[in-house]
Amino acid sequence: MPATQPSYEKSLVWFRRDLRDYDHAALYHALKFSKTVFCAFVFDTDILDKLTDKADRRVEFIWESIRELKAAFQAKGADLIVVHGSASLEIPQLAASLSISAVFANHDYEPSAISRDAAVAEQLAKMNIQFHHYKDHVIFEKDEILTLAGKPYSVFTPYKNMWLKTVNDFYIQPYSVDRYASHLAQASTFGPLISLESLGFKRTNLSSLRLATGMQGALALLDDFTSRMIRYKEARDFPAIKGVSYLSVHLRFGTISIRHLARTAIQETNAGAQTWLNELIWRDFYVQIMHHQPKVALGHAYKTEFESLAFPNNPQLFSAWCAGNTGYPLVDAAMRQLNLTGFMHNRLRMVAASFLVKDLLIDWRWGERYFAEKLIDFDLSANNGGWQWAASTGCDAQPWFRIFNPITQSIRFDSQAKFIRKYVPELVNCDDKEIHAPWLIAPLRQQMLNIQIGTDYPAPIVDHATQRGLALALYKNP
Repeated sequence: MPATQPSYEKSLVWFRRDLRDYDHAALYHALKFSKTVFCAFVFDTDILDKLTDKADRRVEFIWESIRELKAAFQAKGADLIVVHGSASLEIPQLAASLSISAVFANHDYEPSAISRDAAVAEQLAKMNIQFHHYKDHVIFEKDEILTLAGKPYSVFTPYKNMWLKTVNDFYIQPYSVDRYASHLAQASTFGPLISLESLGFKRTNLSSLRLATGMQGALALLDDFTSRMIRYKEARDFPAIKGVSYLSVHLRFGTISIRHLARTAIQETNAGAQTWLNELIWRDFYVQIMHHQPKVALGHAYKTEFESLAFPNNPQLFSAWCAGNTGYPLVDAAMRQLNLTGFMHNRLRMVAASFLVKDLLIDWRWGERYFAEKLIDFDLSANNGGWQWAASTGCDAQPWFRIFNPITQSIRFDSQAKFIRKYVPELVNCDDKEIHAPWLIAPLRQQMLNIQIGTDYPAPIVDHATQRGLALALYKNP
């Protein structure tokens, strides 16, 4: 397309997991190549109707972010059209009603999204409407990072090395949306934002959690994290301190640009920034794994030899894990944090996942589904990658014989038990040594602490040493 003359009279930008009005690939290209650009978001009933919890924090986060995005467009004299319905139907209908020549969107790599986009493209093609889509959610996608043999990487470190060798200013420079902002449709006639209640959902505890939403919330978090990024490498593993970025939910819904974050990390030279950049590269890695091995997103193990491990899958043990009542304080604190806030610290995700699979001997897919329901930052590729890593069924996963000891992990990463005491108040009076394995506290000492293990707080539902042996036998003969 020529850069100086718009090719379309009217275009539509379809926002999905890219809820910002700057550094936005699809919006930039639509504005550059169109005389007039409309913007729209669909509260997709094909997704929302499957959510059984009508106090879903993710829906409220999206709603709050859409409210900010709509206001941002209105401040420019434009607007954001917000529709409630099936996106597969609503986008073609909206395009037809506005006499749109082309629809612009950013890539979504999940299987259900790919099917949805194919259905939309088919409907648009019948009306002679073009459908353009762009990379925006990752730095590198699909076949952009391959081995010298032209194959996708299955091990992270060589992938990371090639990623770092390939990246340059071209890949991380922002899209200058404001350069063509005058092409936005100058109208504010699309009505007020549909209420959260009208969508069939209710308020959660986002405000009480002080969870920043939208573009401004993301930028504030990044500003805060930048001031302490230098300590990230050492601080990120300790859940009781403010060590991580807390930006994962913003990356999930695109209220901040991955280019912005990668650029920030690359411009810093300290070990903390380099370690954080590694985490962003892991994110790209898991997206490309899902692209080249879509079976992983459909419930299959990356390593075929571990596809059908004979997990006992005791439902009572699973329920105790979900509720944070396993008798292992750090695991329980992690699960209670998830249930209460929708967030779980990354170190604890590994601990909780390892415990479910290799202590409770429950199929990793059960845990993956539970996290998918509860995590406010749920991202299919990252969640699947993390669970398959912990279960040793994924690419470049931890070896199957490596099994986290929940007591050792507790002592190492929450030595003063500040995190445990926050989410397991039953143990608040225990001292810093005994709290990690409270079932070992002598009965007389329990009386002094006014707690009875097995009554006020569960005794361990399994013995770690015993379960470790069973897990090793299970994996040794899959």
